Amino acid sequence: MEQELNKETVRESVINCLKNIYDPEIPVNVYDLGLIYGIDLDDDFNLKITMTMTAPNCPETENMLAEVKQMTAYVTGVKSVEVELTFTPEWSYANLSEEAKLELGFL
Repeated sequence: MEQELNKETVRESVINCLKNIYDPEIPVNVYDLGLIYGIDLDDDFNLKITMTMTAPNCPETENMLAEVKQMTAYVTGVKSVEVELTFTPEWSYANLSEEAKLELGFL
């Protein structure tokens, strides 16, 4: 029997997907790196991700945005994906998850 899709399970699947997308310069996924500022799913399962980069002049910005959009579009239940880039607030090391801090040697 197929599990009924609801916003919370789809959101969790999106997070799991984001945890498989890595910053090419830092060996941490974009979610634990704290680059994801918002994951909004409307009632029709249209997904909007608000994210940042570690620096405004990051040479990988376009590639990272495209990868996040492409990979999350494969999540079951997601109808469409929009990825919005923001630099407000600026990214900082405080954005790192505990796992990322441990992996990078900050703990």
